[in-house]
Amino acid sequence: MIERFYTGTLSYSLPWYNWETSMKILLFFVAIVAVAGLFFRLGQKSNFEFQIPTTKNLAKPAEKPLDKYTYENLAKTKFLPSKITFGESLGENQNFKSHLFFFEVEGKKISGLANVPNTPGTYPVVILFRGYVDRENYQTGVGSQRVGEFFAQNDFITLAPDFLGYGQSDDPSASPIEERFQTYITALTLLESTTNLNETLAANNLAARAKTQKIAIWGHSNGGQIALTVLETTGKNFPTVLWAPVSKPFPYSTLYYTDDFDDHGKKLRKVVADFEKDYDAQLYSLTNYLQKINAPIQLHQGEADESVPLRWSNQLFDELGKLEKEVTYFKYSGADHNLSGSWKLAASRSLEFFNSKLQNQ
Repeated sequence: MIERFYTGTLSYSLPWYNWETSMKILLFFVAIVAVAGLFFRLGQKSNFEFQIPTTKNLAKPAEKPLDKYTYENLAKTKFLPSKITFGESLGENQNFKSHLFFFEVEGKKISGLANVPNTPGTYPVVILFRGYVDRENYQTGVGSQRVGEFFAQNDFITLAPDFLGYGQSDDPSASPIEERFQTYITALTLLESTTNLNETLAANNLAARAKTQKIAIWGHSNGGQIALTVLETTGKNFPTVLWAPVSKPFPYSTLYYTDDFDDHGKKLRKVVADFEKDYDAQLYSLTNYLQKINAPIQLHQGEADESVPLRWSNQLFDELGKLEKEVTYFKYSGADHNLSGSWKLAASRSLEFFNSKLQNQ
């Protein structure tokens, strides 16, 4: 039925809806207005974030055993000092005494050679990192004994760790890759442990004491690579002397020497290949962290060196220079990997460098 309504002379018609239909329409429009209002209010909140449903119990990537040895993770690690103990006497000079010493790294015992001046007084400390030596030919002090005695004769206390697997140290990891990385934590722990050195000297009735705030580093060959790693991961101002350092990227710095192996490096190449399946080698390579160095460096290189090519040290010097690091460089014509023929000159320059830099600290 159509109802007619009149307003003046104009008339129009509307369909007549029942009550139930009218209420449904009204509720529909109210719902639309309510939803629109909600979204408007939420839009006014600047910090509103829509929550995206996520799958519960998402597992974090499992930490791999060698992750802790990346340069970034080493830099974040707090290495606790170990107690240093002295063992048997290894000889006495009119100027100094030599002792076997021990400390611990992650529960493993490490031995080394200490030289201590005889004259009462306080002395700076040089930590010595040797290069590679075959285990069959190794005795405590090999690779650093001569330079350690030279520094001790010139008023320094010296500490030269054997590293795991050498001397009277405990065995290293069964993994050749991890064994390499363990040299880093050995070096970093020993540096922290120098804070305990005076207790050791007193306990052994030695007259000398250490200036534990005046620490320098000497590194030769692979020991130079360890020294650079220490500088990059600590960022500390340890005056550092490098003799023919291994300064190329990992793992090339290891694979370069495989021609001298009985199997020409077949086994090591397999180890490295397996490592690179699970790890990013760039995170373990010193060449990517040279910018972290904050210490003065003195670099020495024999031009006839057949173990560390001259071009390696040339490149290291250039890269440090571009980064505006403090570095001086000496090259020795005709000198080999051990700087034979120029050893005294290199040692004298190293001593002068340490004295000048430590006096300024």
